Amino acid sequence: MAKTKTQFTCQNCGAISPKWAGQCSDCGAWNSFVESVRETKPAALRGYAGITERKAQKLSEVALEENPRIGTASPEFDRVLGGGLVLGSVVLLGGDPGIGKSTLLLQTLANLSQQYATLYITGEESLQQVALRANRLEVPTKNLTLLAETQIETISQHILEQKPQIVVVDSIQTIYTNELQAAPGSVSQVRESTAALVRLAKQENIAFFLVGHVTKEGSLAGPRVLEHMVDTVLYFEGDPNHRFRIVRATKNRFGAVNELGVFAMTDRGLKEVSNPSAIFLSHYQTNIPGSAIMVSWEGSRPLLIEVQALVDESHTNNPRRVAVGLDYNRLAMLLAILHRHGGIATYNQDVFVNVVGGVKIAETSADLPTLLAIISSLRNKPLPEKLISFGEVGLAGEIRPVQSGQDRLKDAVKHGFETALIPRANAPKQKIPGLNIIAIDSLQQAIDFLRK
Repeated sequence: MAKTKTQFTCQNCGAISPKWAGQCSDCGAWNSFVESVRETKPAALRGYAGITERKAQKLSEVALEENPRIGTASPEFDRVLGGGLVLGSVVLLGGDPGIGKSTLLLQTLANLSQQYATLYITGEESLQQVALRANRLEVPTKNLTLLAETQIETISQHILEQKPQIVVVDSIQTIYTNELQAAPGSVSQVRESTAALVRLAKQENIAFFLVGHVTKEGSLAGPRVLEHMVDTVLYFEGDPNHRFRIVRATKNRFGAVNELGVFAMTDRGLKEVSNPSAIFLSHYQTNIPGSAIMVSWEGSRPLLIEVQALVDESHTNNPRRVAVGLDYNRLAMLLAILHRHGGIATYNQDVFVNVVGGVKIAETSADLPTLLAIISSLRNKPLPEKLISFGEVGLAGEIRPVQSGQDRLKDAVKHGFETALIPRANAPKQKIPGLNIIAIDSLQQAIDFLRK
């Protein structure tokens, strides 16, 4: 009997090695190689649909066609998708367990089933479980078709027979092909199953939603190539124990990235939040030290968010630095700038910073509000009432401008704010009615403003 040949596959990036290695030479991950059987047969559906020979074309000869958008009956979800769903596209939705991925897609597919042929494929739950959730959510179920299956060959056959226009696969980690001997959820199974679904989407002009599991670090489980294969990657953010959920686009071939939609979890599923700023500021109190309001730019719209800081005397040799919703390394850098260019030391203080509402801020406009909140907490003195701020703080203590400054200011006025502390380069040429603008060039000027 011939000996079975094996190989080692990196669980992080999918790289293949003939022998085990402690570190992957492609992605640098440690202890990520797992032994698997070397496959000699072609992967699932590799020759699917008889791919015809194609010839190269000049770019000027390519016919341009508009991709029609399909509304999902949820403006917030349409915003994240770039204006709606595109037929022939593959959308990957990832998030923590229990955060609402299946709920959102079941609601979306049930609404779309009123006008389009749809198919919900479940690999984790039974048909009865999905039906019970649909009844609890009170969504229209008359035209919604369900399929409980995990084998990619059977799934492809059902899709070709029923010819749905929109398909949900929950989840991609449960799908497998008989052509591979690896277990479902492994790198090779996830890669080949996704590749088969992507080819099916492009050749049959079907829109796919794929649910993806995430690791403890918050990234999508499986090979990194998974995110490169699909058209759109969406992440569910937020604490499952809290009401609000945020869907953020990190990749979108048909729209803007970093666009986000805000939803609220209720007993009847996810409800969209049309005015997120008002929700995040609903419990804001102006007389609390360590609280500042910033205007963040998320995707194509401004968002007013509260940043809280707590500075307290440390009783250890190594004071704590905790950042929730902000980058920890950036917080350490801002504290160093505050000491060097503001003369305010925190080397003997514990510093805790939190972005209210579970929002994760990645842009640099949060620098100035974060420092204002830290100074306010350290001095135990609230910031002036109805004050908003934004601006990047450089290593030399200068206040740098950020994008879309005027749109941020106009949104702040709509929510009743009367004073804005902003970079001088973002100051509008014409006065905005009802808003007192204080333009600054350095961190020291911001500290002097707080002393008044």
